[in-house]
Amino acid sequence: MAYQTENYLVWGELPVTDLHKATAFYSAVTGAKMIIDETGPNPMAIFRPFAEEQGIAMHLYPGKPAPRGEGPTLHLAAEGKAEDVMERVKAAGGTVISDPIPLPVGRFFYAQDLDGNSVGFYEAA
Repeated sequence: MAYQTENYLVWGELPVTDLHKATAFYSAVTGAKMIIDETGPNPMAIFRPFAEEQGIAMHLYPGKPAPRGEGPTLHLAAEGKAEDVMERVKAAGGTVISDPIPLPVGRFFYAQDLDGNSVGFYEAA
């Protein structure tokens, strides 16, 4: 029998060159209230899920991003319609790469953050 679990991705880490600017960008774009936690060996800005007892979904950390557009793509939920999120990406200094792409369960679009990290922003149906 093959291994199955509720969530295969248990943690996402996204390297950024300026933690405070990146935190402001992702807060503005997603609508998330992020906090910077400095209790570990490195500071990190945490995306807190609705059910915090299950852990955190992802964090930003001071690091070296992959060359522009060459790293993996992380897809994030964001508040509002895709078009509104696209406008917030642009206003916050990011780059919108695609139009919304429909899926049976919603839609998403590709973008790049301030460091050129590839990200997708998802809107549920």
